[in-house]
Amino acid sequence: MQNIRGIILIIFAMAAFALEDVFVKSMTQGMPASQTLFLLGAGGAVAFAIITFVQRGTLSPLVHRDMRSKAMLWRNASEAISAMFFVTALSLVPLSTVLAVFQAMPLATTAGAALFLGEQVGWRRWSAIGMGFFGVLLIIRPGAEGFQMAALLPIAAVFGIALRDLLTRQLDPTIPSTSVAFFAFLSCIPAGLLMIPVSGAFVVPELSGWLLMLGATTFGVSGYYAIVIALRMAETSIIMPFRYTRLIFSIILGIIVFGEDPDKLTYLGAAIVIGTGIYTFLREQKASAQE
Repeated sequence: MQNIRGIILIIFAMAAFALEDVFVKSMTQGMPASQTLFLLGAGGAVAFAIITFVQRGTLSPLVHRDMRSKAMLWRNASEAISAMFFVTALSLVPLSTVLAVFQAMPLATTAGAALFLGEQVGWRRWSAIGMGFFGVLLIIRPGAEGFQMAALLPIAAVFGIALRDLLTRQLDPTIPSTSVAFFAFLSCIPAGLLMIPVSGAFVVPELSGWLLMLGATTFGVSGYYAIVIALRMAETSIIMPFRYTRLIFSIILGIIVFGEDPDKLTYLGAAIVIGTGIYTFLREQKASAQE
């Protein structure tokens, strides 16, 4: 029963993240990507500060002795850089394309763990990683007619998020998750300011812009909490494959909200990325069980 609840929560989280992406993409249509990132960072930081205060009655848990460690500082930097690429990608590239490429993130994390952390990855998983990135190439199709350099932005975001996740493994486990999330969002504020020379100066948001920010923050925080609860109550090997439902929600929302029309190669590439991602995850679980 706990696993079923975990599956429901992880699917809810993926739907929430997909809706967050819709709100973020909509924000970039009325303001520069730099301002979008700045507001998202500020909104998320405020949200997690409020959550911490409600839960603990004080903001002191946000300040941990390990906050100035190299791992935390580099994690925040990678979070900021990947967010810059991701928000810019959402502003320029179809939602379905961005999220299809983004599903390769677990493959990049596995490759990074093998290359930089010395984790053992066998030939089967390396083959799956290679096949997964072949699926990415099918989605963005570099060199094809109509190819846009902006299609490479989601790939940069994938590697940034993979680096963030690898650095997260090096953090002191006693650091509260809300504290990690708070500083992650906080790092997006200076990142937004750094983007001004590239994406343009800030504008005065209309009411719709503030409402979109509120929606993005609400769904983003809701998705984060749903994942935390799901991971605590259910078996990871059972619930994690369902995180790929985010792509399904994103494709549907992209068609309904933005009138997107993904072609057959995009669907094929996404299927390959998802299939190899699930296979790699299951192989990791099997390898861990044998240790």
